[in-house]
Amino acid sequence: MNDYLLSVLLGIIEGLTEFLPVSSTAHLRIAEALLNISLSDGYWKMYTIVIQLGAILCLLAYFRSRISSLIRSFPGGERGDRTPITHPLGLTIVAFVVTAISAFLLTKVIGKHLESLYIMGGALLIGGIVMWIVDALNTPSETAGPRAVGSRIHTWKMEDMSLGQALWIGACQVLSAVFPGTSRSMSTIAAGQLAGMSRAAALEFSFFLSIPTMVVATCYDLLKSLRGKGVNPIGVSQIDAHGWVVLIIGFVVSFIVAYATVAWFIAWVRHRGFTPFAVYRIVVGVVVLVFATRLAG
Repeated sequence: MNDYLLSVLLGIIEGLTEFLPVSSTAHLRIAEALLNISLSDGYWKMYTIVIQLGAILCLLAYFRSRISSLIRSFPGGERGDRTPITHPLGLTIVAFVVTAISAFLLTKVIGKHLESLYIMGGALLIGGIVMWIVDALNTPSETAGPRAVGSRIHTWKMEDMSLGQALWIGACQVLSAVFPGTSRSMSTIAAGQLAGMSRAAALEFSFFLSIPTMVVATCYDLLKSLRGKGVNPIGVSQIDAHGWVVLIIGFVVSFIVAYATVAWFIAWVRHRGFTPFAVYRIVVGVVVLVFATRLAG
């Protein structure tokens, strides 16, 4: 396949799957197998980092007004009852630190699982089942609304989150680093719902938490690649004009597709929930496991 067309295709896959609870890592790995390319190759490994960065930056553009509002209300919050730690921005940093420390301590475990289709397939399948169950449990409360008696949901807005919820979500996000295919989005959204958050609140916090988490992880990996360090590195001097064009195409396509996906996803979830994504995960998980078994055979 032409490199430019391949870049467009991979950019679309990244943009579509990065923030949906379906695992962008697993989908890129599936594309790698189907398209017969090696994303572990130095250049293509860096390419995946670049298109992920494009997807991340779309959040800063999409939520620019919301981010400005939160910065203005820091540290007291909208009602003046928050502290630097319990303000939504503070809780985002708390959850990020929990994830970062845990992921760092589990680095060796993470490395062992990155290339396993069995791990990805199993994570997609199990994650889909968990998401389906959690969303089904919360659906009656979502339908009844904030004023319902005995509701499982007690946090309808991100501004009402507690420190305990942030710590819990940060810890659950580690699963997506240890078991590729789990999906960072799925783990944080399901964790938030289990902790009594509404779909909208859990989804919004998932988006905000992804900004520092993914920016730090992506920039760290990109810096290692450009400096010629790490596994299968590529120094910036090794990239020719053709290579830079391919990178730029992937970056731009990923940004545009991710922006559109985030806008659509937020509107969809508020009215319909996460069940279709759970079913999709289960189906894809089974397909990946069957595919991995045939490859092994």
